[in-house]
Amino acid sequence: MNLTGKVAVVTGGGQGLGLAYAYALARAGAHVVINDIDAEAAEQAVKAVRAGGGQAVAEVAAVGSSETADALVARALDAFGRLDVMVTNAGLPRDRVLWNMTDEDFDSVIDVHLRGTFTCARAAMRHFRTAGEGGRLILAGSPAGQRGNFGQTNYAAAKAGIAALARTWAMECAKAQVTVNALIPNAATAMTRSVPFLAPYVDLLDRGEPIPPGIRRALSFGGPEDCAGLVVFLASDAASRVTGQCIGIGGDRLSLWSHPTEIRSSFNDGGWDADTIADSWASGVGEHPETYGIPVPQLPATLQEATG
Repeated sequence: MNLTGKVAVVTGGGQGLGLAYAYALARAGAHVVINDIDAEAAEQAVKAVRAGGGQAVAEVAAVGSSETADALVARALDAFGRLDVMVTNAGLPRDRVLWNMTDEDFDSVIDVHLRGTFTCARAAMRHFRTAGEGGRLILAGSPAGQRGNFGQTNYAAAKAGIAALARTWAMECAKAQVTVNALIPNAATAMTRSVPFLAPYVDLLDRGEPIPPGIRRALSFGGPEDCAGLVVFLASDAASRVTGQCIGIGGDRLSLWSHPTEIRSSFNDGGWDADTIADSWASGVGEHPETYGIPVPQLPATLQEATG
C-alpha cells in the first residue's frame, strides 16, 4: 500500500496502538504528525520513524480542546504542507463500577475520547472542505463501545458515541469526498493489561514471545502492530468507497460490526399500555433478549495448553 504524498495526524501516537499506527503509516510513505501528552514518548516515536526512513514531527498536547485540534492541523500544514488523514486514537482509562465512579473519572475519559474525537475531526474536516481534495477520518472505537464492559461506564459510553459519530459524519462528509470509519481494535496495550484473562498474553509480548495462534483467533487478540494494517488501508485510495463502517481487527481476525437495528416487532391495535406489554413480552419481542457485555470464549486452562 503506497501512501506517498499523504500526510496523517495520529493522536496518542507516542505509544501503544497509536505508535503502531504512526509507524505503519510512515512505512507506507505518509508523513506523520505524532501527537502525545508525553513529550519524551512523542519525540522517541519521531526519532524511530525517521530512523526507518520516514518523515515525522511531534506535537505535544492534551487532546480534547479546540485549541489542540487546531494546533494539530496547523502543525501538519506547517511541517508538510497538507493534511489527508486524521486518526483520533488518544485515550485514557479510568475504570470503576458505576457507584464508585467520580465526576472526574467520567469527565476526563469523555473529554479525551469523545470530545477529543469531535474537536480533532471537526478541525480536520474544516481543512478538508477548504482544500477540496477529500480526506480520511479514522476514529478509534472499542469492543466496549459495541457491547458494553464491566467497570467501564465512561469508556464504553465514549466509544459507543464514537461509533455513532462515524455513521453520522459519513453522511455529512460524503459530499466533500471524506470517508469516516471507526476501527474496533483488540490488542495488547496498557489498557488490556488490566483485564485478568488477557494479562498473561500481554506479558508474553513484553517478553518478546508470540501470542498463541489459538488466542489470536479465539480472542482476536494480538499486538498493536496487528491492528495497524487496517489504518493504512482506510487511509489509502483503495478505501475510497469504505465509509460509515465499524471495522474490527485484532490478532488474526478482521471483522465488520453490524449497526444497531430492530430485530423483531409486535403490533397491537390501538397501541400499547404497560399491561399489554407485560402480557406479550415473553412470547413477543422479549422472547429472545439480546446479550450484553464482551463475550469471553472458552480458553485453555493454562498458558502452556494455549501455546502447545
